[in-house]
Amino acid sequence: MIPAIALAVGVVLGLLVEPVVPLWLQPYLPIAVVAALDAVFGGIRARLDGIFDSKVFVVSFVSNVLVAALIVFLGDKLGVGAQLSTGVVVVLGIRIFGNAAAIRRHLLRA
Repeated sequence: MIPAIALAVGVVLGLLVEPVVPLWLQPYLPIAVVAALDAVFGGIRARLDGIFDSKVFVVSFVSNVLVAALIVFLGDKLGVGAQLSTGVVVVLGIRIFGNAAAIRRHLLRA
């Protein structure tokens, strides 16, 4: 229940405050959000499978965001930022959909 309340409070605060993302951070924010979603869906799947560990979740969450941002940063420095960003989104998207399918199978028994 606490995560759902925290999510609702975060969404409301984001809508009310309307934060401005610095220009230098804008290329990394979408990748960080997708990496965070990957960790969240993995955590939900682990919870449903009965193997959830909060320490593993936090480390996974932070490391996913940092590694994804690092890959995009290196891509920008090498001049192939768009291609590496696409690659990161594809890989994390596959993982997200895999976890979503496992969650669906667990919840709906289908």
